[in-house]
Amino acid sequence: MNHGTSALDEPVDDDLTRPFPGASPYDTYVHASVLNTLQHPLTEAPDEMGFLVTTQVMELWFTLIVHEWRTAKVAFAKDDPDAAMDALTRSRRALTALNGAWAPIAALTPAQFNGFRAAFGQASGFQSAMYRHLEFLLGDKSSGLLRAHRGDPAVHEALGETYREPSLYDEVLAHLHRQGLPVPRHVLERDVTLPYTSDPGVVDTWRHVYAGPRHHPHLALGEVLTDIAELVTRWRFEHVLVVRRAMGAKPGSAGSAGLAWLERRAARPVFPELWEVRGDV
Repeated sequence: MNHGTSALDEPVDDDLTRPFPGASPYDTYVHASVLNTLQHPLTEAPDEMGFLVTTQVMELWFTLIVHEWRTAKVAFAKDDPDAAMDALTRSRRALTALNGAWAPIAALTPAQFNGFRAAFGQASGFQSAMYRHLEFLLGDKSSGLLRAHRGDPAVHEALGETYREPSLYDEVLAHLHRQGLPVPRHVLERDVTLPYTSDPGVVDTWRHVYAGPRHHPHLALGEVLTDIAELVTRWRFEHVLVVRRAMGAKPGSAGSAGLAWLERRAARPVFPELWEVRGDV
């Protein structure tokens, strides 16, 4: 019997089998060994690991999306639409991946969810600071949800900066104004710590864009923003469906109204004038 290399074994370059002097270069860069130690299920429920990993993966996608939107904000402030569009396009791909991340837990039954739900106590997704950065960047500001993070000074201060700064959409509108489009002055000078609400003058601004040439850069901007708005809305509604399937209308953890609260949040429009203008074109 031949105990040597199997005919199915591929030859391996010696450089690939040489021992590393310490951690592998891959782990030094990616920190996979750190990431793979962060899952600590609190029960023996077989579905808890999937719930925990899914939540952690979503936090990483939030981090990337927030990074890209901040990059786009800076580019718009510098009137560099090419760099801004690149960042928005990357964020669109990240949002698509974020939406796909629901799959491992999308079909949890109430019994499966109840197998570990009590273990996470008062923890709730609305407490995610990185998701709150994402919402604030969309213009959905909330002093109350900022105040909830006061117990962690570093997190509160970082989130407070995003709260006090113009949103991504505020910077888009300021950029369009500098490009000669009729963005109303009161919108440009609004209190950016308040939630953004639809303005008829901004609908008119986008009407100028959508009534213009089919291949104008501002039209491409409107469409990538619409893509982002749609993907965010789809993520919110997918969250509603996952919760509805796993726990119905029960009260949420941490004292929220659960499904009813999520449904109200999901109904909030993202970049509202981009949807309203479509009926006018």
